[in-house]
Amino acid sequence: MLAAISNGGQGRKKFIFSDLAEVASRVARPDGKPGRQLKIIKKKFPNPPFPHTLAHNPSELARPRPATLLLSTSTVPHSLLQIQTAMLASSASKPFLSTASLRLLSLTRRRSLTCFANRLVAHPPDLLRWVRREGGSVHPNLTISDDSDLGLGVFSTGEISAGSELIDLPSHLPLRWNRPAGPTSDKDDSVLAQMAEQIPEELWAMRLGLRLLQERAKDDSFWWPYVSNLPETFTVPIFFSGEDIKNLQYAPLLHQVNLRCRFLFNFEKQVKTLLNDISQMDHPFGGQDVNSASLGWAMSAVSSRAFRLHGKALPNGRHEEVPMLLPLIDMCNHSFTPNASIVQERDASSPNMSVKVVVDKEIEQNTPVTLNYGCLSNDLFLLDYGFVVPSNPYDQVELRYDGTLLDAASMAAGVSSPNCSSPTKWQQDILSKLNLLGDKALLKVTLGGPELIDGRLLAALRVLISSDKELAQKHSLDTLMVLGDGDPPLGASVEAAALRTVIALCVISLEHFPTKIMQDESVIKADVSPATQLAVQFRMQKKLMLVDLTRKLSQRVKMLSKEKSTA
Repeated sequence: MLAAISNGGQGRKKFIFSDLAEVASRVARPDGKPGRQLKIIKKKFPNPPFPHTLAHNPSELARPRPATLLLSTSTVPHSLLQIQTAMLASSASKPFLSTASLRLLSLTRRRSLTCFANRLVAHPPDLLRWVRREGGSVHPNLTISDDSDLGLGVFSTGEISAGSELIDLPSHLPLRWNRPAGPTSDKDDSVLAQMAEQIPEELWAMRLGLRLLQERAKDDSFWWPYVSNLPETFTVPIFFSGEDIKNLQYAPLLHQVNLRCRFLFNFEKQVKTLLNDISQMDHPFGGQDVNSASLGWAMSAVSSRAFRLHGKALPNGRHEEVPMLLPLIDMCNHSFTPNASIVQERDASSPNMSVKVVVDKEIEQNTPVTLNYGCLSNDLFLLDYGFVVPSNPYDQVELRYDGTLLDAASMAAGVSSPNCSSPTKWQQDILSKLNLLGDKALLKVTLGGPELIDGRLLAALRVLISSDKELAQKHSLDTLMVLGDGDPPLGASVEAAALRTVIALCVISLEHFPTKIMQDESVIKADVSPATQLAVQFRMQKKLMLVDLTRKLSQRVKMLSKEKSTA
């Protein structure tokens, strides 16, 4: 049985959640399609190293205050401005792992503390040779190389034709949570299982991360050739300095960093409690200390590199999802137009399972092998993978649906007598169906992405601006939620007013960023740290997306005006 692993349907691109349960559901990456469609969850290697210390002290963290406009920096906890001071103040009572001490986490196998291309050890084993030696196959025209733009990745040393198999991993090479029973998988695995019970099922990355830490701590790990090639540090925001977290200027992402750090600090306490009375022989990490920074390293390694493969078939026709780390395959970099894809043969429960990378289109010499990690926003690329995609067609800005805000935007757009904050009964009925009104309403809406405007927001504006009850009720919600190229469902005048209101929302959103695009460009060109560059690039891409959205919607308004004048 062959199963192509793709990025699935919706990915995780549309949501920035407001509590830990919702954050967990985002990390889980539920598939958008049934059957054999899976998500590729992978990132490129980071280039320059960052200080590997968690950004937050849990005692300093406060839940952000509610704000009508979710991207407002007023929701950022003040403690984010004092992170480094808090870290230094707490270091006397709670040690944090530095970049160097993180390498010591695994060091029953001690090696030089210098690193090569940001990998864990200076001279790691040859990963390609290890894969071949253990029964896998690697195309002779492949190598691991360091690129100034992409970082470490898989590159071609010669032309490779479409349809060729680049990598083939047999079932025993992927690193997964469950492993075959053996003399070393009794007591220590039992302790590991107790730790895993403290992790919500949705936070699968931390669960598999525990197994990764266990293998990193062993001096005889089968996966050492793979583990030693992993990045020494990750460029995800939980390891940014406080100033660079502030530089993101985007409250939804700041809130996620807050929540992840809080989880890691709390989980550290649970882990230490479970390990208090464990002997050295039964210790899952060889007696070595594990803290929030090392747990963060493991969670980041998994969330940025793991693949969710097909497990056994379920009665509903779907398959269980089995997260795995795929040596060498997870070094392929990202592209929205990839030149290769992943194919799984047989499900993960089969001893004959294999995972392959197959060429989709001819690869020229000295070209990176790329996979599509998914149709994700830059929030998710930075949060989980540690990079930002320029001109990302799936990037979005998140707002909170609020009638008062919409009234202000409508008035700014020249809409006469808006009643967004005081809808009539029939308008309320439609808003309830859109789940924008009521006790359990979902008020997060987005601007940008392939749809340009969140469908629920568009439908709400059309209905609120229209005074034609019969015409509005005549159309289905699906029709009202689509920004198409055909005739507007409620007429050209209503459509133009709705689009002008969205343009005003874009302007309001831009004004909530403390800096302008030109200022961001100047910072990026200056001699600043890689973390600062990432943070500034992230916020600049949000602004550029809003500017581009304004341009596209303005063109639509002009076309509507022409159609109205010729009617």
